[in-house]
Amino acid sequence: MSESDAPPHRHASGRRHVLVAVAWPYANGELHLGHIAGAYLPADVFARYHRIRGDRVLMVSGSDAHGTPITVRADQEGVSPREIVERYHPLFLRYWEELGISFDLFTTTMTDNHRDVVHELFRALRDNGYIEPRTTDQFFDPQAGRFLPDRYVEGTCPSCGAADARGDQCDACGKTLDPIDLIDPRSKFSGATPEVRPTEHHFILLSRLQDAVQEWLAGREGWRNHVINWAQGFVKEGLHDRAITRDISWGVELPDDAGLDAPNDKRIYVWFEAVIGYLSASKEWAQRQGDPEAWRAWWEDPAAETYYFVGKDNIPFHAVYWPAQLMGAGDLNLPTNVPANQFVTFKGAKASKSAGVGSSVLDYLDEYQPDTLRYALATNLPETADVDISHDEMARRVNDELVATWGNLVNRVLSMTVKNFDAAVPEPGPRDAEDAALLTEVAERLEQAGELFERVELRRALKEALAGAQAANGYLNAREPWRTAKTDTERTATTLWTALQAIATLNLAFAPFVPFAAERLDTLLGGDGELAGLGFTPRAVPAGTALAPPEPLFAKVELTDEA
Repeated sequence: MSESDAPPHRHASGRRHVLVAVAWPYANGELHLGHIAGAYLPADVFARYHRIRGDRVLMVSGSDAHGTPITVRADQEGVSPREIVERYHPLFLRYWEELGISFDLFTTTMTDNHRDVVHELFRALRDNGYIEPRTTDQFFDPQAGRFLPDRYVEGTCPSCGAADARGDQCDACGKTLDPIDLIDPRSKFSGATPEVRPTEHHFILLSRLQDAVQEWLAGREGWRNHVINWAQGFVKEGLHDRAITRDISWGVELPDDAGLDAPNDKRIYVWFEAVIGYLSASKEWAQRQGDPEAWRAWWEDPAAETYYFVGKDNIPFHAVYWPAQLMGAGDLNLPTNVPANQFVTFKGAKASKSAGVGSSVLDYLDEYQPDTLRYALATNLPETADVDISHDEMARRVNDELVATWGNLVNRVLSMTVKNFDAAVPEPGPRDAEDAALLTEVAERLEQAGELFERVELRRALKEALAGAQAANGYLNAREPWRTAKTDTERTATTLWTALQAIATLNLAFAPFVPFAAERLDTLLGGDGELAGLGFTPRAVPAGTALAPPEPLFAKVELTDEA
């Protein structure tokens, strides 16, 4: 449906352009709940909220095809990196479809479009004086006969002493590293001790951008404490010029005018090019819409907003390096916010694809409905601290809160209304203070939830929705419409009318978290199931509206043992 064809009330004035940029997963294995809770579910909840408001949302991401974990897996299996990506990219698309993760575009970094946009940014930075070639020392594996990308080197972290630090970053302390800094380095290819050899590469001159990045970070408001503190501390330690090319055969090729020796043996380094995917994906989306310039509304309009949903290990790349790249290229919007989440652990162990900690998403979808899995994770989003998840806790949240509180409220109100008022919203009689109090409370809960969504405090927004449902249940228990239906039809009509208005309003607050049920509930209440553009304000279900026969929105989770 085009904007001109849409109902007028779905497109209120004051619509905002909101870019929701989501971390690019390495296409080298299945995703686990840590990935979903860390980046993809929060991004989708946030995007859905803004779509309900009527804002113009562009939510993009894609499979990172050039990360070292992909080449490592390809080497282990004796296949090409492309084969690995082509195996897992379709699986990611299946996750998004089954979980309702509503990307406008989920692409890959293997496209010609992505390569061209990377080249554009490379040239802009170079022409502005922020990229230059240098000869540098790099580790070389004498047994494998090849230079080693950073993640092909492991060793002891010089900062915290962790024994399994990678050449680009230590996961234990989060410090960004250079392979040369590692103590007792070893090659992931052969286990050999690498040798230092000279090689020529392009460097981005981050040192020239440090003051601009530091000043920009000082002006950020509303960022999560752990994000802004980490980013500011990182910059205060000093930004060092960093290589953006590597001696490797898999990745984005250098531009024709790159000017390095043996350019065919070098590629753009993934840390530099993957974040450019947010821009290239936006341009690809615009091309697919038939309006190649449409991306500019999110990237060049100063009023547009950009939110980057990533895990905390990605804070330096999205709160420091990517803004520096954008500043150096010029004329593109900097992040409005980087609401990076902390880690999800399972019985105290960090969820990890490589370490095999945490079951895959599809394993959980055998036991959960998509909405109930989304709800269980949303109640445990690691927004400000690491969160430990267990099957028992997830099941309790679903059964005691989503099913027993919200689902049961909807089912009993609709059932009583269909039974007693010919499957239509009744005409209410005189309303008293208790009726008004419930509608006031759910309206206030919705407003508060909206404010929390704006601040990307999603867990608290969900609590507001649940509190509204608890208030509506309390109202029903006090009014006892199942009893008054036998003695006072007018009072019963007023009670159920009031409860239906509350449910319609609360459905908006729950919708970003449980979209499948929200759309189904909207049709049960006489709507068309399309919530985008309705506005995040109290809804009314007019008397006389035909109601569909009720059906349970959610199923309880039955878990027989603790995995």
